Amino acid sequence: MLIFHKDMFIFIHRNITKKLLDALATAPIVLLNGARQTGKSTLAQWISKQMDFEYFTLDNYTVMNSLKRDPPLGFLSNFKNPLIVDEIQRVPDAFLAFKQIIDQDRRSGKFLLTGSANIFMLPKLADSLAGRMEILTLWPFSCDELQGFQTNFIDSLFSKSLFKKSIQQYSFNDLLRTIITGGYPEIQKFKSDEQRNSWFNSYITTILQRDIRDFSRIEGIQELPRLLMLLASRSGSLLNMSNVSRDSGLVLMTLKRYVSLLEATFLVKRLPAWFTNIGKRLVKMPKIYLTDTGLLCHLLDADQNRLRRDPMMLGKVLENFVMQELFKQAEWSKIQPRVYFYRSAAGKEVDFILENRGGQIVAIEVKSSTGVNSKDLKGLIELREALGDRFIRGIVIYTGQEIVPLGTKLQAVPVQALWHPKDRQE
Repeated sequence: MLIFHKDMFIFIHRNITKKLLDALATAPIVLLNGARQTGKSTLAQWISKQMDFEYFTLDNYTVMNSLKRDPPLGFLSNFKNPLIVDEIQRVPDAFLAFKQIIDQDRRSGKFLLTGSANIFMLPKLADSLAGRMEILTLWPFSCDELQGFQTNFIDSLFSKSLFKKSIQQYSFNDLLRTIITGGYPEIQKFKSDEQRNSWFNSYITTILQRDIRDFSRIEGIQELPRLLMLLASRSGSLLNMSNVSRDSGLVLMTLKRYVSLLEATFLVKRLPAWFTNIGKRLVKMPKIYLTDTGLLCHLLDADQNRLRRDPMMLGKVLENFVMQELFKQAEWSKIQPRVYFYRSAAGKEVDFILENRGGQIVAIEVKSSTGVNSKDLKGLIELREALGDRFIRGIVIYTGQEIVPLGTKLQAVPVQALWHPKDRQE
């Protein structure tokens, strides 16, 4: 796995690779989806060389038009070796052909598909390959991938022991640089804000004019960049569609469709509320986040100086940063928890709830300050008391440098613990 930097290649291992290879060994079809420019094609081409797959991309107009013009079943049947089809969302009619081929021969590893749109959010595709396909998501680079290793932060949270050993120091300036850069592979080679801003402008234009047009058939998409900026300003907030409709000037039905399109192309992510029968009425409206803090900072016009001056903006961006790291690591975690947020009707909040298959809970609060006070613990304590043995632990991720015990099953942990090597934790 590689990205290009200046005049040399830098090899960066993608931590999802083992899970992808395991999926190909067991499932007839594997779909690797994710936002454009996250490295799907590079990883797919590496797989084709390692496993003798034939490869073609539907970004090639000649190939795409051939698949559209000929009956897809006949076109795909011409390939005898296992096949990789890149950017499959560009020819949605091909999914029925995949279904027919797999129904006749369910051997594992026949097809690896990549897509820059979440097909299960697109009309008519949600049911065509259900039960026949394993789906993985490739997000932009995680911090541990950029550091050159694979962390076990999520799995450590569900282990019996708390964090006990020291965490490697990470300066505040380095943290801000990491957040503003984000995780897109191509962006890693840029040194100036001007280069990054130019790239993000082109990136957004490409997605809106190409990917969304490909599968949505909507006009007036000039409204989408403005909506994306509005959602960026509300990152980490409840997604109140009525309020967004009023502020954006979009009819509610149109707004809902546009938000779904932005989510389908992996630009934004809705985080559902967590609720269970703990005797309290909880808020069930989702929160909205962007999927990359580089893109978020670009839309907010936030550079390092602005983040230093504006604690509220820093808090918003840091929370978004932790969210995206959790979802990236969940892709290769053994636990693979579901991720939620918690807010009671009384106003107590916890930024992130991780729930494993057994219903056990880890609660995470995010603070941009270098210290933690009793107010930061109210939501964690409420959950701890309500859930009893189901509550594994609560942690406050903050910008300090020390691991600090905060009470029974509670700790403050520096933000760099998210990508800290396993051998430095207990």
